[in-house]
Amino acid sequence: MTDRKPNLRTVREVTPTLQYRTIHGYRRAFRVAGSGPAILLIHGIGDNSTTWSTVQAKLAQRFTVIAPDLLGHGKSDKPRADYSVAAYANGMRDLLSVLDVEKVTVVGHSLGGGVAMQFAYQFPQLVDRLILVGAGGVTKDVNVALRIASLPMGTEALALLRLPMVLPAVQVAGRIGGLLLGKTAVGRDIPNMLRILADLPEPTASSAFARTLRAVVDWRGQVVTMLDRCYLTESVPVQLVWGAHDSVIPVGHGRMAHAAMPGSQLEIFEGSGHFPFHDDPDRFVELVEKFIDTTTPAVYDQELLRNLLRDGTGESTISGPIDTRVAVLDAMGADERSAT
Repeated sequence: MTDRKPNLRTVREVTPTLQYRTIHGYRRAFRVAGSGPAILLIHGIGDNSTTWSTVQAKLAQRFTVIAPDLLGHGKSDKPRADYSVAAYANGMRDLLSVLDVEKVTVVGHSLGGGVAMQFAYQFPQLVDRLILVGAGGVTKDVNVALRIASLPMGTEALALLRLPMVLPAVQVAGRIGGLLLGKTAVGRDIPNMLRILADLPEPTASSAFARTLRAVVDWRGQVVTMLDRCYLTESVPVQLVWGAHDSVIPVGHGRMAHAAMPGSQLEIFEGSGHFPFHDDPDRFVELVEKFIDTTTPAVYDQELLRNLLRDGTGESTISGPIDTRVAVLDAMGADERSAT
């Protein structure tokens, strides 16, 4: 009989633990597991650290994996505070400092992708690698529902969810819509949208959601975009991950970011929507591990940064005038729709 090596993924389970630290007077929640080089997982707007439950334990078999609840989300405090992308990046720096973590591979999903980019911009000396998953903040275009929600009456409408039977009715309608839409772009993302919606009726959560959304989106689209600064990632290994059927941040944004970020890699999950790490977690874990194994951690070089800033270019040079950019994205969307 031939001895076989055990499958470590099934033999050695690493369960994340929920922990808290108080920073600047606010309690910050985070889930942590594993040991080894650090990975920071940053969730999207309205979501929380449990969104990474499909992949965190598997990654923790090789890495120290930290998944925080952003301020105003999950089990972290929800004060009347600054919910800008820059403030979230500061919060990530402070949490890592408290945990005595010096460098990380940063993984950001949706809004968390924008936070990850801002973190790399503000604190390049802390970043080993950057992985952006269906990231917000690439360009101004965004789902029309988020534009509407950013309006004064849009976010205030969340208060209606506190009325008896309103949230259950919305959830039932969403499930029916998911069944009818099936594997369409919207249908793939409905279950996760309903999961996020369930946390929003709580007054402090809905207030934090509104403040966060208005910091990054208005009726014209995304306010904070990275195209004017993404050339600064030239010395940082960057992996982009997108769902081909993402109904929130279209896959065209991933292609645009890939074209604008020197040396970046782009992986498109053909059967996925806005949450590719939910749709195919094993593939996602394998991709992250391969990316880390095959790239060298970034080395902070102040002189290189200075030269990049002196020679840098603006967003319009990268992506063209706004009308042209929107036309390109529309064309990409039309091609993708015809292929489904």
